[in-house]
Amino acid sequence: MKKIVAIVGPTGSGKTGLSIALAKLYGFQIINGDSVQVYKRLNIGSAKIKDEDKKGVKHHLFDIRDPKDAYTVYNFQTDVRQKIDEIDLPMIVGGTGLYIKAALYDYEFIDEKKDDDFEKNHIHLSDEALYQELLKLDPHIKIDQFNRRRVLRALEQATQGSLRSKKTNKDQLLYDALIVYLDLDRDILEDRLYTRLDQQLKDGFIKEVEDLRKDDIHINAIGYKQIDQYLDNQMSYEDMKKEIVKKSRQLAKKQKTWFKNQMQVHMIDALSPTVIDQAKILIDNFLKT
Repeated sequence: MKKIVAIVGPTGSGKTGLSIALAKLYGFQIINGDSVQVYKRLNIGSAKIKDEDKKGVKHHLFDIRDPKDAYTVYNFQTDVRQKIDEIDLPMIVGGTGLYIKAALYDYEFIDEKKDDDFEKNHIHLSDEALYQELLKLDPHIKIDQFNRRRVLRALEQATQGSLRSKKTNKDQLLYDALIVYLDLDRDILEDRLYTRLDQQLKDGFIKEVEDLRKDDIHINAIGYKQIDQYLDNQMSYEDMKKEIVKKSRQLAKKQKTWFKNQMQVHMIDALSPTVIDQAKILIDNFLKT
């Protein structure tokens, strides 16, 4: 099977820096594994790598969609697998667990047509009622019933005859994969998140959101959503910052649990002085086998 390395972990864990160092050492080409960084114009808030920081390393699947256009996990799966086939030494770098697993594992997607009116036609239903409607069509589904967007999509798919509970082989790898997770203590992560956010704000994060708003683009992602609320006078500047860090910490906790439960990962302390050496040992042994 084709060998592929993935560097994953929460925001602020140092994935970008490590991936560049490893890519220079081994000749990897980097494939984006972040669901926000696929979009053009979402640069500061997504912590997208700058051209001058790529150090000659080829990067793929960054800036490939206009933020007004949809880009689904199905699209990502298709694009990443194509890149893996084309690249001798591919490395996925990012933190969007479902996207990365869908690309590396035998996830089967049907490219169903999305009905723009489906959500409007079900707006009168509570979250519980919506979930019960889904259970009628797909009684064996396992899903977060409080994630309304996800339940809506599963219900729409079920009405089209595509039951998520019947999609098989989700735990079968299609590639020989080494997945390295950069772990951070939660308290240290919070400090790094505040430092990172302060720098993003200095770099023009608010202006980035303002420019998007001029084109009636509102991004439902951490940071973008809170700045949108701040610009609408729904929260103060300091509350906006606190909420961004809070949501980022919550996401990091979910990411760690998800990756540990869903994928076979090798954990490395992101702040270890030997983080590169540890990653090199893993990769050396991986490439030899």
